[in-house]
Amino acid sequence: MRHGEIKQASRLVQLVAVTALVVLAGCSEVIRNHGYIPVEEDLQSLTVGVDTRGSVEDLIGKPSSSGVLRGGDWFYVGSKLRHFAYRKPQEINREVIALRFSDDDVLQNVERFGLQDGRVVTLSRRVTETTVRDVTFIRQIIRNFGRIDLGQALGE
Repeated sequence: MRHGEIKQASRLVQLVAVTALVVLAGCSEVIRNHGYIPVEEDLQSLTVGVDTRGSVEDLIGKPSSSGVLRGGDWFYVGSKLRHFAYRKPQEINREVIALRFSDDDVLQNVERFGLQDGRVVTLSRRVTETTVRDVTFIRQIIRNFGRIDLGQALGE
């Protein structure tokens, strides 16, 4: 072989090697994070029944999603997607933090949900216990029926 042919073969080998590296790099897995989930330490610093919408915003920030009714609850959503070559992106992890507020904007509940096997799973829940029961008008009448004093009710 002559010197020119050796040089040309060497360049061909380099070109094939660079092309193979580019193809392999294009096929590597890429993980992308979407959304925002507050860190656990910040969530633990929230006090259910004490913190308000304003104090929660100061501690962990305002979410990108909220409920559609009057003030609405707050939802922090974060997901992790795997992109691999030409395939459709695959969601490998999703977490939702739901902060529920009372009518007077006091934090009532902090819930964490995950996505496992295509089903929503409750990972943790902090609820303010209340003594108020969901009692309808009819239930109140039935419960108080035995306590009625007829003499008092008739004005005697």
